[in-house]
Amino acid sequence: MRYEIRPLGSWDRPVTEPRAGSGRFRAPWSTTLDLLAHEIELLDGTLAVLQIDVEEGDIRRDGMLAARAKVGFPGVKVSFDSRHGPLTYASDAYEPRYYSDPPAWQANVRAIALALQALRAVDRYGVTRSGEQYRGWTAITATAAETPMTRGEAATFIVGSGLTSYTAAQLLSSPQLAANAYRQAAKACHPDVGGDPDVFRRLTAARDVLVGNPITTA
Repeated sequence: MRYEIRPLGSWDRPVTEPRAGSGRFRAPWSTTLDLLAHEIELLDGTLAVLQIDVEEGDIRRDGMLAARAKVGFPGVKVSFDSRHGPLTYASDAYEPRYYSDPPAWQANVRAIALALQALRAVDRYGVTRSGEQYRGWTAITATAAETPMTRGEAATFIVGSGLTSYTAAQLLSSPQLAANAYRQAAKACHPDVGGDPDVFRRLTAARDVLVGNPITTA
């Protein structure tokens, strides 16, 4: 299996607060890559895309991370094509607590690799031969281009989801309140917990209009 690194961009998942210590994972990075490769290959994947919070200039021409690169937000996404369709897994659950702890992004990649291993174990008794356990992780894809939302439309959409206790006026008055409202709604309607992918995508677009990149506002 091949892998390449790409910039993360906006974090479109609920932000984990508080995070666990990355010291839970002491395995070498090479071992994590071997585990990830093994699990993806068993799903007929050949290329894994690791999205990390770095700039385009921090990525070498061969798609690997430059030695000087500094990773900001700890969250990562791992995407690949599989026999069940395109899949995307994300984690921001770990961050270093002590100097000797592994980098947050590497710990989050290992958490994803272990999650893939656990999902495969569900097949042990032959109950999920159609890959049902992977359907909630189908990659969220954008639909046809839409007219960008105004700030008022964005605030109205988040409030109109019925999943937050804030008012549109509050969201328009404070980026922090808008970010809080988004987190409330996102936890309830994310596809990972059975929500509608299109609603979640529009919710995230509304958040971006009001808040901008959540990595800088979380």
